[in-house]
Amino acid sequence: MLGYALAFFIIAIIAGFFSFSGIAASAAGIAKVLFVIFLILFLASLIMNLVRGKKL
Repeated sequence: MLGYALAFFIIAIIAGFFSFSGIAASAAGIAKVLFVIFLILFLASLIMNLVRGKKL
């Protein structure tokens, strides 16, 4: 998931460099959403492991 966010971020940077503002904005928006989903899933996983008492 984080890899997809990074890929869309790179696409946004390249599209912004070539002045494709619509594509850059869309790719940046997708990257933001994927990063937030990744962050939420990571925190949920971390909390669940702490509650269960397992070592990381």
